[in-house]
Amino acid sequence: MINFICPVCGEELAEQERLYKCEKGHCYDKSKFGYVNLLQSQKSSAKRHGDDRVMVRARRDFLSGGYYGFLLDFLCEITDKYLQNGAAVLDAGCGECYYSAGLKSFLAENGKNAFFAGVDISKDALEFASKRKCNIPFAVASLFDLPFADESFDAVLNIFSPEAYDEFHRVLKKGGFLIRVIPLEKHLFDLKAAIYDKPYLNEVPSAEIADFKFVKSSQIKAQIRLDSNEAVQNLFKMTPYYYKTGKDDQQKINGLEQFSTQAEFEIRIYKKD
Repeated sequence: MINFICPVCGEELAEQERLYKCEKGHCYDKSKFGYVNLLQSQKSSAKRHGDDRVMVRARRDFLSGGYYGFLLDFLCEITDKYLQNGAAVLDAGCGECYYSAGLKSFLAENGKNAFFAGVDISKDALEFASKRKCNIPFAVASLFDLPFADESFDAVLNIFSPEAYDEFHRVLKKGGFLIRVIPLEKHLFDLKAAIYDKPYLNEVPSAEIADFKFVKSSQIKAQIRLDSNEAVQNLFKMTPYYYKTGKDDQQKINGLEQFSTQAEFEIRIYKKD
């Protein structure tokens, strides 16, 4: 069982039919989709937070096509190896919940009961996540102010989302694992080459993280073939490139019906001593 804590007083939130409530009387209504908003608006002046509806929908549709299924399969192997029965897992930056829903299902099929929770700053993402009906509690919240008590989790998943290492360290139990997925230098390079006159390589951050013990890293690479322009457009729109590209460059992929590009990831595993 994983419980959220009140972002105002830090007390544990008890789930009721339509809301969450702490002992001090602070209440947070569930949305009609089932997630709860625990983001403190006074801490941010932004009108919108996180991925918008266009990006979330594109990512859902792309991932539903199985194009990154090889990454999910690899994460299933890792979680099966490192997590014990009954483990509590936080998907930090869960998006529309493709990976944690898949991991939960895989572990259950292999005789392991795991408790998942998902946090994302995007309401649109959590609307789509809630529609998966995967029985995972979701909260709108910042990764830099996680609504969980200290040492609540056996593992934190950080898949293509911002790194909030101090908070990850705080909510992990001693001996807990941080599983981080990042794109490698040439990830989607052919897609960028189709759009930009001068495509660039991705920056790959250092593997060192303060206060975490580095356990292992693995790289997995595949050439993915997209079988329709819709799939190409979905891939483009789910990346930051779409929002940083002018209309003229965006139109360069309009006629691409068959297309292939690299998908290259590194999975880094850390442990909290």
